[in-house]
Amino acid sequence: MILSRHDSFRPIGQMLATDVLPALYRAQKLPLRISCLGIASYDASDEAYSFDRMIPLGQCPSLEEAMRFAALRLSRGDIRSGPNSFPHFRPRIMLIQDSDHGLVLGGEIRRNIILWQQPVASNAEARQIVTEASRLRGLAFRTSAPAEARELRYRAAVLETRLVDPFWREAAADLLHLPQAA
Repeated sequence: MILSRHDSFRPIGQMLATDVLPALYRAQKLPLRISCLGIASYDASDEAYSFDRMIPLGQCPSLEEAMRFAALRLSRGDIRSGPNSFPHFRPRIMLIQDSDHGLVLGGEIRRNIILWQQPVASNAEARQIVTEASRLRGLAFRTSAPAEARELRYRAAVLETRLVDPFWREAAADLLHLPQAA
């Protein structure tokens, strides 16, 4: 009599290493925090007195829920609600961070749509992003036009949204490759 080994049987050590320990480690980094970076002002007509502001939006227990929550808040236009709000706020970048403040996912906001940025695939690609973002910030520092300087800083910040914490890179990349429901 020959006993066949079931494909579903795995040694306990393998289950611990591939399923249990990563899930426990991920649970330590939850909940995920959603924030919006944008330009705030007390008077919409005066660009000179506007300033960059990060507004916390909330927390979610998973990356998928955090993405939905961010999109919902943006589509409803209720980013400006809350104690840290300003009468005039123009959202520019949406960020999802873990409890250790590691970047989980980031995206540029255009026409009330979040364009989630694909995370870097390697440390070499991350170094290229850092170099280019530093170059843009240097240009912003040297320019005398405040609007141009702000735009260069935002271009650098959008590049930096690809600098996802190595722990989250694969999960974020996989999630962005899934087809979105209509």
